[in-house]
Amino acid sequence: MTSRRDFLELAGAAAVGIIVAPTLVSADSRQPPKTPAIATGGHKVRDLPFQASKLKGISAAMITSHHDNNYASAVKNLNKVELELAKVTKDTPGFQVAALRERELTYTNSMILHEAYFGNLGGDGKLGGALDKRLAAQFGSTARWEELFRATALSLGGGSGWVILDLNFATGDLRIYGAGGHSQSVAFGQPLLALDMFEHAYAMDYGAAHGKYVDAFFQNVSWSEVEKRLSRGDKALQGMS
Repeated sequence: MTSRRDFLELAGAAAVGIIVAPTLVSADSRQPPKTPAIATGGHKVRDLPFQASKLKGISAAMITSHHDNNYASAVKNLNKVELELAKVTKDTPGFQVAALRERELTYTNSMILHEAYFGNLGGDGKLGGALDKRLAAQFGSTARWEELFRATALSLGGGSGWVILDLNFATGDLRIYGAGGHSQSVAFGQPLLALDMFEHAYAMDYGAAHGKYVDAFFQNVSWSEVEKRLSRGDKALQGMS
């Protein structure tokens, strides 16, 4: 049976193209839920899942500003857009519908990826266990995986975007994706590790020295959270076969 938490994470990502499965169904009934998990315009800002002052190399002022301004604004704007979309009729001009749909996708992805980003921080940065072995098997070694992930992050420095380690549901393996904005992401996958490379994530602490921010990010990764996401993604993948 899919848990409520699994459903919320998977169904939320499905709505924005990060993960397909528009409606996950019960393993018993095979019937979609009768009501949406979250009401239109009802998204809530989640608290930081760690104490801001405990991060290493990322200041409390930086992470709090990021959370309270950039992330919270995305959630609030998504709610406004959803309420405007609810007013659309057959007579609504196409350009207006298109603009609202573009904003819906951008704000939804921003909300989901920011929640993944904050959620995979607050750890000790020590990778081990099953995920360590999975990355080594996939990329040749965990050092090689990290090299590729860091290179992708550095390629976005000074600009904007995300680096995402995904479980690709189309191929069944782990992939690194670099996105130049909020509306670029793999259409059929589970985000496992998200790194925000927009300047608002690091400029207050490091200015243009984005490489130092990437170093700090790796010191704070909560790999236990990443493993939980992988486990949920594996279960979802099994249910699709």
